Amino acid sequence: MQTAHFLEASGPNAAALSTGLLVARLVFGLLMSAHGAQKLFGWFGGYGLNATAPFFEQLGFRPGRAFAALASLAELVAGLLIALGLFGPVGPALMLAVMIVAAVTAHWGKGLFATTGGIEVPLLYSAVAVALALTGPGLFSLDTVLGLETLWSPVFATVALAAGVIGAIGNLLARRPVPSGSGAGLRTT
Repeated sequence: MQTAHFLEASGPNAAALSTGLLVARLVFGLLMSAHGAQKLFGWFGGYGLNATAPFFEQLGFRPGRAFAALASLAELVAGLLIALGLFGPVGPALMLAVMIVAAVTAHWGKGLFATTGGIEVPLLYSAVAVALALTGPGLFSLDTVLGLETLWSPVFATVALAAGVIGAIGNLLARRPVPSGSGAGLRTT
């Protein structure tokens, strides 16, 4: 069932449901894009690619610059696709993939909450990604304006999310962690 038809079937609540989806898409999508732009361009107080690459090396992603560029670009594109409501669950699946990798490599073992560097933030982004992929972008989206609602279906959403999880696993398997005690690539700040 297409998102628009589902929402139309909801009667007078369709606009309210779509408005709620629009708010969630804009907040999480634009924040995810800004997060990617911090790493990629140094915008919004970020470090930029030159400073992010050594951090990726420290996490075991080598070459760090290539992995940092791909992760940053995935965050930027995922966020824009989500905010615009474009291409159905593709943006949420990209966001899920990047957040799984972030949770495992940079936040795991630090507890739950963000105050200790825990998995809270990537977990929230992941949950929203799954929710948006499963519900569709709503009526107030480019998919609806461009007649691309058929890009959202429960099957396609599930396949896209599965591809995101598989992509994350593949990325994690590509890691080559720095040997203990070598001191190579360690950040001091």
